[in-house]
Amino acid sequence: MTVGALYAELEQRIPRSLSCDWDNDGLMCCPDLTAEVKKVLVALDVTGDTVRTAVEGGYDLIVSHHPMIFRPLRALDPGNYVARRAMELTHAGVSVMSFHTRLDAVAGGVNDTLAELLGLRDVTPFGEGIGRVGTLDNAYTLCKFAETVKSVTGAPAVLCGDAGLPVRRVALLGGSGSDDVPAALAAGADTYLSGELAYHHLADAREMGINLLAAGHFHTENPVCRTLSGMLTAIDPALTVDLYDSNRTTLI
Repeated sequence: MTVGALYAELEQRIPRSLSCDWDNDGLMCCPDLTAEVKKVLVALDVTGDTVRTAVEGGYDLIVSHHPMIFRPLRALDPGNYVARRAMELTHAGVSVMSFHTRLDAVAGGVNDTLAELLGLRDVTPFGEGIGRVGTLDNAYTLCKFAETVKSVTGAPAVLCGDAGLPVRRVALLGGSGSDDVPAALAAGADTYLSGELAYHHLADAREMGINLLAAGHFHTENPVCRTLSGMLTAIDPALTVDLYDSNRTTLI
């Protein structure tokens, strides 16, 4: 399958219409739309290490969640690390496709994947339709639920704001979710999980009446890479699809 044909298949499954207005994703780098894709590297981020792994490993394509190019590039200046990555990939004939907020919002995407891992039932969108809210079969203590979050995401730690409530109706939004705390409350959640939450939200959890958990941007979104991998092999079973752990943060 060619780069162009594979991108068209993914666009049908993850439509651009679901993207936020401010977002920049899609076909980030494409030396040749007609090039055959046989080997794909899936990663949350297109870091320098991701690029080196793809080039040295003979991959034809990188599929990522976070856009390789998010802010405008004024020039292809090798002193700019984003431009340098684009030039290295173009020289090596490696294409990049990124699916950002549309993958957050789409059915079966970032937030549905996280909800499934946590065992939520009767899951529906909340807020602007990107996050998800659902119910656990049994109530948990906040400590027990935090341990579950760590177990299913691989997060080394979870920062919690304890409202003193049992955890049963959970809202979640992978990545950066501070802006959706009010929407989680409006959806009737007793607990809200995201990757990043503002300090003052965590400090005011008891007064707001909602448990808050921040498990890390990477760890709340990275599970979707397996979802993307499955989507790619469903489109073309002949593809070799590998996962790459792009996390470069360390808890010390």
